[in-house]
Amino acid sequence: MQHSYREQVLAFSGIWQVVKQVQQVARSGNIDVADFEASIKTLFVTNPDTTEEVYGSIPAMTLGLNTILDQFGDATNHRDIELTKYVISLMHLERKLDKHPEIMQKLGSGLEMAKSQSEHFGSVTHENVIASLAELYSNTISTLQPKIIVQGEQGYLSNSNNAAKVRALLLAGIRSTVLWYQCGGRRLGLLFSRKKLLNQTKELLNETI
Repeated sequence: MQHSYREQVLAFSGIWQVVKQVQQVARSGNIDVADFEASIKTLFVTNPDTTEEVYGSIPAMTLGLNTILDQFGDATNHRDIELTKYVISLMHLERKLDKHPEIMQKLGSGLEMAKSQSEHFGSVTHENVIASLAELYSNTISTLQPKIIVQGEQGYLSNSNNAAKVRALLLAGIRSTVLWYQCGGRRLGLLFSRKKLLNQTKELLNETI
């Protein structure tokens, strides 16, 4: 299926929205409930007709879109190398995952189980659902290299609920990275299309107003 550049940037924002939240949990123990829900929901949309359907709505991706502007815009003081490292690691892991169909199969089964839990509890962010997603991440993605080392305050990271949120978010990060590649996204392309990326990001942000 042919995907538009708009869809590609939307998927790219999904990656940045995840890593920004990972950083927020690691540094403060807090994240916006709506942002978290939007990212986790992507794990349960397995046969979408459009990329937008994966994310629910454009406004739901405001955090990710604004993070792209910070990272790729002209204001260098807004760039965060820690976030960039997380994104690059997710991209590396997605490429590794592509070569392990047995892990992909395990992921599919685990996500189906977590989806059933979310329907039972009436929430995709119920602590039992997040715990299941975190365990799934540990048993699948975390077995691949490079492992993502999250930086932050040890007091927050050692909290079991926060640790589960981080792993669930990273799983959602893999979901968006897979989708970004499916939409034609490539790391090399980012080096040569910064202006195009920023213009499309701003266009999407205009839809959130």
